[in-house]
Amino acid sequence: MAPRRAAALRGGEQSLREHLIAAAARLLARRGAAGLTVRDVAREAGVADGVLYNHFADKEELLAHALHAHVRAVEAALEAAVPRPGAGTLAGNLRAWLERALALHAAILPALAGLTTQPKLVARLAELPALPGGDPGVRVEFADYLRAEQRLGRVAPTVEPRAAATLLVGVCHDLVLGHLLDPGGAPPEPDPGLVDALVETLLRGVAPAGSS
Repeated sequence: MAPRRAAALRGGEQSLREHLIAAAARLLARRGAAGLTVRDVAREAGVADGVLYNHFADKEELLAHALHAHVRAVEAALEAAVPRPGAGTLAGNLRAWLERALALHAAILPALAGLTTQPKLVARLAELPALPGGDPGVRVEFADYLRAEQRLGRVAPTVEPRAAATLLVGVCHDLVLGHLLDPGGAPPEPDPGLVDALVETLLRGVAPAGSS
């Protein structure tokens, strides 16, 4: 007998596999991967528990695809916030990059919480293309942006883009990971004054003028 079709799909264009991935992605965004069960996903999707196994080898395969879908959705929502080299002011662009990176980490890191305790899920993720967002993506994208600004003469040639990008990601970890350790606390909303100070530090460095 064909698996029971979710009520949300009747008359729609989304396949049941896509529906299951979307349901799991919503749960990952709210709760992270730790403790997530097949029953949780089935209830979110509005299907019987066994339906998942008609489309995925195991729960971990479903969650791996759901993590990808969640990260892609977050990146797509923030795509317009990516500054282009040569446009606007350098200070304004640095602020936009920092705010976008913080928003990405705030949305993505909670979904990845608990991965270290789930080696089977980590193995399933390794079978898929690298996650499109998160630390490596932000570091590479921001470093590439700085190199483009260097070619335009708006960033000093002595600046090491990889180092600046690592500093940017470190800020995100400091502000976002603290919230993960205290999920009952306020969402990670950095003080605007701190963002201003971080941008100024990236622009000016820490050494006094004329120092070697």
